[in-house]
Amino acid sequence: MRKIGLIILVLALGVGIGLLISGRLAPVQGQAKPGAGFAAIPGSLGSEDVDGPYNVVKGWPKDVSTLPGNEKWTYGAAEGVFAESPNRVYMLFRGELPKMAPPKAKLLPDVGPSISFPVAGLWRDTTTASPPGTGGTDNNMAEWMTAWEGKAPDIGIKGPPYRKMGVDANWENCLVVVDGQGNIVETWKQWDKLFRRPHSVYISPYDPDKNVWIVDDNMQVIYKFTHDGKQLLQTIGTPEKEGADGTHFNRPTYLDWLPDGTFFVSDGYTGTRVAKFDKNGKFIMDWGKKGGPRGGAGNEPIETRPGYFSNVHGIAIDQKTRHVFVNDRNNHRIQVFDENGKYLSEWKVDADPSSLHLLYIGSGNTIWTFDRTTNKMVEWDLQGHLLYAWGTMGNFPGALWGVHGMSVDQDGNLYLAEVDNGRVEKFTPKAGANPAFVIAKPNYSAWK
Repeated sequence: MRKIGLIILVLALGVGIGLLISGRLAPVQGQAKPGAGFAAIPGSLGSEDVDGPYNVVKGWPKDVSTLPGNEKWTYGAAEGVFAESPNRVYMLFRGELPKMAPPKAKLLPDVGPSISFPVAGLWRDTTTASPPGTGGTDNNMAEWMTAWEGKAPDIGIKGPPYRKMGVDANWENCLVVVDGQGNIVETWKQWDKLFRRPHSVYISPYDPDKNVWIVDDNMQVIYKFTHDGKQLLQTIGTPEKEGADGTHFNRPTYLDWLPDGTFFVSDGYTGTRVAKFDKNGKFIMDWGKKGGPRGGAGNEPIETRPGYFSNVHGIAIDQKTRHVFVNDRNNHRIQVFDENGKYLSEWKVDADPSSLHLLYIGSGNTIWTFDRTTNKMVEWDLQGHLLYAWGTMGNFPGALWGVHGMSVDQDGNLYLAEVDNGRVEKFTPKAGANPAFVIAKPNYSAWK
């Protein structure tokens, strides 16, 4: 009997191992079908999830060259996007660039042996091609035009200008409004003269008048316009004057709101703080100290204690807890505070290097970002655990290169502004996609 039992046990083990090898058992415990738990659509055949749980809408929006008399120009660097509704989308650009066909691939022997261009189809980085020429951490904003033209010795550019406004770029159509089909319905050219490096665009979900907010980091201000763009209602900050108090910013980047209209500013590329204002734009408080690689001179250590920042480039508020999530970009971490600046927690970004561009929570229970280094959209839970990621670098429809702004409309459509590709893309949710991987809609309160 003992021998018979042993034989049966061996046979059972053999059958089990055989089933595992043949793939007849589920590959991951608890999965109902292959791919569940990872694929955007569980069990999808042959998918690579290039666009995650979305389909890209090809040919959206119409190019700015379709405007009468503007045939020679296309969009410059796309800084931001905001979808008021599926039929009204604000797109923010750093002017326009010459419309031209991609160059044919060729060797560049004057540069070096076996060097060719373009590489992987990428040939014009619109964020370096578009004005202004100052955008990095600690750049001198006074050199915005001379740096773009190519004659700013303070940042290592010497010699005569090699670019000219009106030829190599055009400072028009910085804000363009399109409908659901991508048709251009408005251009706010009357305000182009106010902008120098428009960085992000919003409508507060708690503002019944649906005023339009634009953050301009080079001008050191936040503009508040009427919904139709006919009137400038308010300028927060002092134009062209940097600082760190109730009336000055130092390269502000993004905003987010609490339900009572209180808003928080990530300030910024050169500033090292979060600034808090009431619904009327009255300064309340700020927090943050200079940290990271710019935290000291000589051999002094990098400063990464709680509350220290280096390039504050993104902010998002969890409306349920009122916790403020801050992208400490150059320190490669997310810091979390309460609404009065009390440090709560943080997590490091496990990518070497990383360069996060934004943060978004909306009405969801997770936080999304884009990493410019990996060119991926990344989803974490609110403690920083990885849940999902998608995206691939390129300039074909659905590829990503330098996502700098994002928005979601009432139908769940996703809009991404790409600062390097010089475009805004629209994505629609795939039928059957895992809802946990679809980016949450915004909070809506004063308007729907």
